[in-house]
Amino acid sequence: MATPRRPRSLPASARGRQASAPAAQPSAEEVALFREAVAGARPIAPSGRVALAAPAPLPIPLQHLRDEQAALAESLSDDVDVDSLLETDALLSFRRPGIGPDVVRRLRRGHWVIQAELDLHGMRRDEARESLATFVREAQQSGLRCVRIIHGKGLSSPGREPVLKHKARAWLVQKNEVLAFCQAKPSDGGAGALVVLLRAPPGAGGGRR
Repeated sequence: MATPRRPRSLPASARGRQASAPAAQPSAEEVALFREAVAGARPIAPSGRVALAAPAPLPIPLQHLRDEQAALAESLSDDVDVDSLLETDALLSFRRPGIGPDVVRRLRRGHWVIQAELDLHGMRRDEARESLATFVREAQQSGLRCVRIIHGKGLSSPGREPVLKHKARAWLVQKNEVLAFCQAKPSDGGAGALVVLLRAPPGAGGGRR
């Protein structure tokens, strides 16, 4: 019986060439051409200068800028002539252009459920203005449609003048989230409160009772 042949091994020199071929060496002609090309070159003398990295750009406080823009958007003026914007009814209601008078009538009759309220009693004017702006913005973002602002009747104010009552109306007409408002029913606060209809967020329901 014939003995099976073992596979032949390559010579060591051949295995080395197969595993990693050496890099091609430049020819004598290429070396001569390179030396001829750089024959006139001279080393650059040290200048003593230190290469400095370019200064990093100043950090831009983007979040701070956004906060300032948001605060500016929230700023409400006390100088708005609100009387020219209110309806000439006994309760001095307000509706934004494009909102029909039936909306105010339904708001006054309790068509929308009061879903949240803000009580401004005891607040100074600046505090009340900021609280109202924040409350209206967050309520609208949360999908609420009808809220109540309790401003009081001003019975304890100097001269018994209802300062916050007038200010609250002036601030509300400046808020884009507000579609309409009217004096609350007696059971909801009467002359000491406002019922406010807010703009519905995209895709939200009407919030009807």
